[in-house]
Amino acid sequence: MAFERAIAAGGLVVFPADTVYGIACSPADRFAVQRLYLLKRRQLSKPSAVMFFGIDAAFAALPELGDRTRDALSRLLPGGVTALLPNPAGRFPLACGEDPATLGLRVPDLPLLAAVRAPVMQSSANRAGGADPRRLEDVPELLKAAADLVLDGGELPGTSSTVVDLRRYEDDGEWSVVREGAVPSGELASACAGQFHFDPTTYAEMIRDDIPVYDRLQDELVGAGGDGSVTRILELGTGTGETAARLLERHPNAALVGIDESGPMLGVARERLPAGRASLQVARLQEQLPAGPFGLVASALCVHHLDGPEKADLFRRVREVLTPGGRFVLADVVVPDDPAEVEIELTDGFDKPSTLAEQISWLGDAGFEARVAWAARDLAVIVADLNR
Repeated sequence: MAFERAIAAGGLVVFPADTVYGIACSPADRFAVQRLYLLKRRQLSKPSAVMFFGIDAAFAALPELGDRTRDALSRLLPGGVTALLPNPAGRFPLACGEDPATLGLRVPDLPLLAAVRAPVMQSSANRAGGADPRRLEDVPELLKAAADLVLDGGELPGTSSTVVDLRRYEDDGEWSVVREGAVPSGELASACAGQFHFDPTTYAEMIRDDIPVYDRLQDELVGAGGDGSVTRILELGTGTGETAARLLERHPNAALVGIDESGPMLGVARERLPAGRASLQVARLQEQLPAGPFGLVASALCVHHLDGPEKADLFRRVREVLTPGGRFVLADVVVPDDPAEVEIELTDGFDKPSTLAEQISWLGDAGFEARVAWAARDLAVIVADLNR
């Protein structure tokens, strides 16, 4: 096959992947790798993915992958995903850049090259920072002229692969999206079926892109939390500390206990929150809550990941850690009465919003007097006071 012959001879190949046009070479040929990076004006310290054209070939080349990771990869691949994997054996070092402990893996859904057995190192067929090419004519002329083989696959989808971090997946089921791309989050959630964690370095930008009224939602939550006299606060889903910082500013004499599933997100929160006023713990909402009593329990954009029975159970457990007369403020995505009011894009299997009526009913069953303090389309702030 011409593709394999060109790669084996140390050549460069421009080819259609299942997402955008790529340029490939042998991952073991230092001269070819250097040539590819020079043409792209890409620094050698930057990693590139190693591409296999069949999942079995990938597994054979990476025998150290654990069963849990293999199962997830079998559901994700072939397809438009780049998986970041642990690389304890230091395989394919030329593709790993400055981080030999991490390997990027691609297995495209590409019948044209399904018979290719050897792996390639590949990158998008553009200059560093340039647009991803969806047509062969979008590939820079210099790259096409320098390549030893150019394959035309017509017009491609044009969206680069989704990059998923599975480096901790084998140990605790943790995964995160490093770059949004061709595969939507719903498919990732179904395939990985573990703990999803946002990338803390991009979360603030992402959430404001997804929710234009994000800061208004935060202001409404903090305002609904009372006059600033609370001395102990529990926050559910602290993330990077956005809500916690605002709550502590509002309540200058308060200490805050925050929980979140993601250790990396809490790491960012620890750096931004005032020393000595915040105690942060890695924990799930379905687990036992930190010991009370708390004058205020608050949560922003977290509880909607629970299904209905889980929400009802959480509300009962929140009641148990509140002081008499305490308050629970819930700012979150809801299912609006009018489907035309849906604005926020949700992920099946990961996002499980409920209606306002359902949540107010569950709060009432838990012993709260609940009301809607603010609402905008499919977002709402609910205030629930405990009278006992």
